[in-house]
Amino acid sequence: MGTASHETRETREVGHAASGPDGTGTGARLRVAVIGGGQSCEHDVSLATAASIGDALVARDVDVVRLTIGRDGRWSDAHGPLGDGVGVSLTAAVGILSGCDVAFPAVHGPRGEDGTLAGLLDLAGIPYVGSGVRGGALAMDKWATKLVAQALGIAVAEGTLVDARSPLPTVRAFPVVVKPVAAGSSHGVAVARDDAELRESVDRAGLLDDRVLVEDFVVGREIDVAVLESADGARVVGPPLEIVVATGGVFDTAEKYDGDPTFLLPAPVSPAEQTALRDAALALFDALGCHGVARFDFFLSPVHGLVLNEVNTMPGMTATSQVPKMFAALGTRYEDLVEGLVLAASASAAGPVPRRGLAA
Repeated sequence: MGTASHETRETREVGHAASGPDGTGTGARLRVAVIGGGQSCEHDVSLATAASIGDALVARDVDVVRLTIGRDGRWSDAHGPLGDGVGVSLTAAVGILSGCDVAFPAVHGPRGEDGTLAGLLDLAGIPYVGSGVRGGALAMDKWATKLVAQALGIAVAEGTLVDARSPLPTVRAFPVVVKPVAAGSSHGVAVARDDAELRESVDRAGLLDDRVLVEDFVVGREIDVAVLESADGARVVGPPLEIVVATGGVFDTAEKYDGDPTFLLPAPVSPAEQTALRDAALALFDALGCHGVARFDFFLSPVHGLVLNEVNTMPGMTATSQVPKMFAALGTRYEDLVEGLVLAASASAAGPVPRRGLAA
């Protein structure tokens, strides 16, 4: 559930009239601000996620306020700017958010998923869907995530953290994977097979983040697992999903959004592998401080076993995205998934809910 400050707010049931102090209906609907866009390279993907989430909530008779953060940082709503048609101050945007019961920050990448929006909503006292400042910041930082995983005994690819403006590191063996430390949707990710490609790849990744990871290439199957936290504190682990990638290839931005990726759901894994995936995802969910929903991307390597790739605290959430597909396989409709996340965030306004039994 969201980690906004726990001020007393009336918790309303999604799609139904709220109850007043005397138990009678007030006739008010839950009002949810869905925030999309952002100032990162994932702006367009975030718009798609926000549009799909908003539509799902409208289908549940929720009063949806659709807010967009432009690439220039200015806020607007679905019917135009929030002020004079040119752009408004952050204060004005917070005023709109303060009139909502819950916020659903569907902004991927830096200045959104990295805890930035969570911090804003915490300070404004607005309950919100997803991870808080700590979870967002740690999971967005791939180097920090690797350190947490290693402390938990979860294997990660051997790698080096470099400054994009510094001399190249010495590579033990090619190929290597180059990626910006804080970016998503595989933007800036490349495979380098020699020194020339390494220099080019580091320069390209450096356009998105001045810190760059150079990692050993892990040969293995790409398997994703999602963890969903409900309003009563229970956590459900979705079935593993395999992304079919050609040998020696990577699931890059072009393949994700311009290609026709093949998913195997559920992934054909052994009971022992499924248990390892589940346990690793839950351990990371807790250690990083995740809330709401998060996706954990792994490799299953014939040499190294289970290897963490990365963590996403605001994964793609259109109806056809990986996480909704996973929970649909368990019988959870997309609208139910979105509604449940909003209910969990709304419940957080009354105080933290102890975590309960786990389901897979």
